[in-house]
Amino acid sequence: MHNDADVNFAQMMIVHHEGAIEMADVAVERAASEEVRTLAEGIAAAQGPEITQMTSWLEAWGQETSPAGDGGMDHGGMEMEGLTQEEAMVELESVPDAEFELRFLELMIAHHRGAVDMAETELDDGENPEALALAQTMIDDQQAEITEMEDMLESR
Repeated sequence: MHNDADVNFAQMMIVHHEGAIEMADVAVERAASEEVRTLAEGIAAAQGPEITQMTSWLEAWGQETSPAGDGGMDHGGMEMEGLTQEEAMVELESVPDAEFELRFLELMIAHHRGAVDMAETELDDGENPEALALAQTMIDDQQAEITEMEDMLESR
């Protein structure tokens, strides 16, 4: 049992998670503090299996794994502080080392807020029990990470 909201949630969240992993990978490489590197590693480690899970649902439902007409590059149409995923990646890769962690945390907080919004829409409109459960898990996990990142920012 699934509906269009479940399909849309899985398709868009796969792309969104891919963007978060892409950002986290840069942070693992560039972050000066162990705290930020550990956070980034945790984000990638959590979201990879969720991508696999959502991909398996879409395949079982006979649906494409990416949104129609999307080459997978807009990362769910999500913007972080007015930046597209591509623009955010360019900024993360080019920001001076001294500013990297601050900018990564700001952008990842915005990215996570976008994921929480998408998961809340799934809770409102979806019907698949597994998708609804994953949406709630994502809200809980990403809200906790947002709080952790906000605390990191405050301590700078």
